[in-house]
Amino acid sequence: MASEAILKQKEEEVSKLAEKFKSSNLVLLTDYRGITVEDVTNLRNTLRDTKAEYKVIKNNIIKRALDTNGENALDEVLEGPTAVITTEGEYLDPLKAIYNFAKTNDFYKIKGGIIEGKVMTTEELITLAKLPSRQELLGMLAGGLLGTISKLAIGLDQVRMQKENA
Repeated sequence: MASEAILKQKEEEVSKLAEKFKSSNLVLLTDYRGITVEDVTNLRNTLRDTKAEYKVIKNNIIKRALDTNGENALDEVLEGPTAVITTEGEYLDPLKAIYNFAKTNDFYKIKGGIIEGKVMTTEELITLAKLPSRQELLGMLAGGLLGTISKLAIGLDQVRMQKENA
């Protein structure tokens, strides 16, 4: 049987993780089997640039932290080795980084996650990761608006030229 000190330490670890989950915009659970230390180091550096944190945590600790927050929808994905990615900032950049990493590493899998308090399936997370970034969407919008405005300007100029010639 575990000693009182060890139990107290684990309870503290669970409560800290539960608080981290509550304050995070993104909690992503991934299976990291079959990747090298070098790959993990590169992934951690990429995630650090997006202000996300990557940790390998025991499934039992993750499950207890999720249960503390009233989340049990992810219990079935807590099998095998699990890495947890969390961020309190923008969640799309770390999600895209993990998705791109999983595309290039066949063994790395997204198990599920929570975005802004909503439990998401693997398919939903991948769909979000495939969306263009906010900057790209704003660029598309600006391009569309400029195209429409330039067509309007050309049309008005044609009307002006017709009136001048008449």
